[in-house]
Amino acid sequence: MPDSPWTAASDPSAQPAEPIRVLLVDDQQLVRGGFRMLINSQPDLRVVAEAGNGREALAALAAVSADVVLMDVRMPGMDGIEATARILDGSSGGGPKVVVLTTFDLDEYALSAIHAGASGFLLKDAPPEELLEAIRTVYRGDAVIAPSTTRRLLEHVAPLLRPAGAPGSRHADAVASLTPREHEVFTLIAQGLSNPEIAAKLYLSEATVKTHVGHILAKLEARDRVQAVVIAYETGIVAP
Repeated sequence: MPDSPWTAASDPSAQPAEPIRVLLVDDQQLVRGGFRMLINSQPDLRVVAEAGNGREALAALAAVSADVVLMDVRMPGMDGIEATARILDGSSGGGPKVVVLTTFDLDEYALSAIHAGASGFLLKDAPPEELLEAIRTVYRGDAVIAPSTTRRLLEHVAPLLRPAGAPGSRHADAVASLTPREHEVFTLIAQGLSNPEIAAKLYLSEATVKTHVGHILAKLEARDRVQAVVIAYETGIVAP
């Protein structure tokens, strides 16, 4: 394998004109190879580059455009947490979405990934179909990926999150600014419900729910729904 900072994917001609572009970041070549084969087997997904650590990931993103970054946590040189923070710093939601590969026994890494702005989390041993759907869903930005996994992970680190949402904090004040209906929708978002599920529960149209979600994210200054769930845990709106 060439000793380059990152490896561009090959044979894009077999893919659709506008597939979701994925950057794979993992220090194990065999892991990347397995993910690449799985992702490129889908007509709407394409691996555009690979990297072996965070520094190589930044170099790759300077050369190619990606919609979703599949980011490992523990890597030499620059780990996935620092790389996620650098990728998302100042992006204002306009950059790629980052899905962090995690395990439940790494509380401190999971918490750091949350605060770095990751849009979702995926267990390394997740079923293939869950990984594929996670990429699509985080690209759309309209739902928390793998709600049960994300919720269980957040419950696992909730004791570490809670101090950040003490009364009088910026997040607590932002939550207090929500209207009663927005607060209701916010609570259901935090429970992992999708827009259609929220609409059915509150007898609203999906368009109305989408409008409420947009207002909620703006008031909370949340990058996406995963960040909104984090704020819900920090401020005690939901509890383990």
